[in-house]
Amino acid sequence: MEAAVASLIAWFSLPEHGLSSIFVVAFVSATLLPLGSEPAVFGFVKLNPQLFWAAIAVATAGNTAGGVVDYWLGYGAHEALARGKETRYWKWFRALGPKAMFFAWLPGLGDPLCTVAGWLRMPFWPSVAWMAFGKLLRYLLITAALLWVPNAWWASIARLF
Repeated sequence: MEAAVASLIAWFSLPEHGLSSIFVVAFVSATLLPLGSEPAVFGFVKLNPQLFWAAIAVATAGNTAGGVVDYWLGYGAHEALARGKETRYWKWFRALGPKAMFFAWLPGLGDPLCTVAGWLRMPFWPSVAWMAFGKLLRYLLITAALLWVPNAWWASIARLF
């Protein structure tokens, strides 16, 4: 079993497979499915430090694309449901406009924000730009911070498993 897991980890860490895997994991984690992409990005960068910027760029692109899917789901849901009064709960969101999409990186809150942006018909490209900016900063800061943790600490965590 250990050999199979080691083989799978090695396959995913290869640059030709790893970046596409990073894109898929980041994309799926940006939809309404509960999945975190930061561990995958960090693990890939830890194994391939020369691909730091490529991994950050691919993760940002995948996560932003997933957010765009959420946006269009909200946009389509608005069309599918009968038109009703806008709830007061989302008036603050509309007041912020596309800048609110900067917070699309927040765990648990960001994915629904993308959907609500589509529901409220916020301008698409400004929303995507703010979404990408927030997601880029998240990947950059979290991955860089995790890389500063000494290897001995990660080795002690790995020994637990």
